[in-house]
Amino acid sequence: MIKKIAGNICAPKGFLAAGIHVGVRKNTEKADLALIYSEQPAAAAGVFTINEVKAAPVILTEKHLKHGTLQAIIVNSGNANACTGKQGMSDAEQMAAATAAQFNISADKIAVSSTGVIGVPMPIEKITAGIEKIKSQLSTNGDSAALAIMTTDTFPKSIAVEIELNKKTVRIGGIAKGSGMIHPNMATMLSFITTDAAISSTALQQALTASNKLSFNMITVDGDTSTNDMVVVLANGMAQNEKIDSMHHADWQKFCDALAYVCIYLAKEVARDGEGATKLIEMQVHGAVNADQAQLAARAVCRSPLVKSAIYGEDANWGRIASALGTSGAEVDPEQLSIELGTMMLLKNGTPLPFDEDAAREILKQKSIVIKANLGKGNAQATGWGCDLTPDYIKINISYRS
Repeated sequence: MIKKIAGNICAPKGFLAAGIHVGVRKNTEKADLALIYSEQPAAAAGVFTINEVKAAPVILTEKHLKHGTLQAIIVNSGNANACTGKQGMSDAEQMAAATAAQFNISADKIAVSSTGVIGVPMPIEKITAGIEKIKSQLSTNGDSAALAIMTTDTFPKSIAVEIELNKKTVRIGGIAKGSGMIHPNMATMLSFITTDAAISSTALQQALTASNKLSFNMITVDGDTSTNDMVVVLANGMAQNEKIDSMHHADWQKFCDALAYVCIYLAKEVARDGEGATKLIEMQVHGAVNADQAQLAARAVCRSPLVKSAIYGEDANWGRIASALGTSGAEVDPEQLSIELGTMMLLKNGTPLPFDEDAAREILKQKSIVIKANLGKGNAQATGWGCDLTPDYIKINISYRS
């Protein structure tokens, strides 16, 4: 049983975190540097953007993760450190080295992450000076870290859960940021997850890869995949459960289910907080040939500017949904295609049905909109999440750098 509990990344045993203001961003006193630290070396796993233009911290953290062990994560907001050349890589390395020095550990035990404006040199002196100060702010309250990683987010995103593994209490906690440039394929979307479970780095990577496919890879805000997408998990083993060393372990599935729960919750919060968004869209696809095609179809509807605009305008223009499904790359049988808005059937087995426009509009006034589609081609299913497209999305992005 998965039990949701208070807290976030510091809910698991042995994790501390902090967030402080160091002045990366202009004209604000907002916290912009976060540190997550494990009191014990932790098994680690990560998934990253597939954008060919990767930010320096992504490249460096991928390199450090090859060892399978991390002990801290240092994150700045306000500057992506992407498209910054050799100096950008040097700055990311300096962030790792400065953090490692605070704990007298190797720099390759540090994950580095950045989010913000692309193509602007890092104010590395401010960041390294902040790293010297942030250690003294570490505590078992991760709220300040959740705030420090935000950019255009309107609220922090965090969760913690508890499960039992062979009579030991195990906790998983997470934070995330993301509001625009969200179309992960692993926007600037970042998520950091901690657990006190004892699990090998190989098993942890397999669990994260599977969870990511159901969660962060199933959200979209604007169809743009960031240079900085990163999800990193640390597992320090302090719960002292019997170590999960493979997918064949008796507790493997229970751990995977809990990790997926955390990832899906955070992913939905990112989609809900899309730039300018007023509504969360949940697209449930059934009747696909296979799971991959179901995911293609769900993501296509959530990504469609026409669908997103109709949701914002509270217009049950379901033809836009059908069109998005038809161009998604998934196989669709037009004569068997069915589409529902909430509990209202709009298209059944290829035949349009009369419906009450006013009742449909009432459904579309809700903050969370569920759309269901059956492609009529098989038995596979998937769920994706997105948000409506509003004039405020344009307003936010025409002045993002200022």
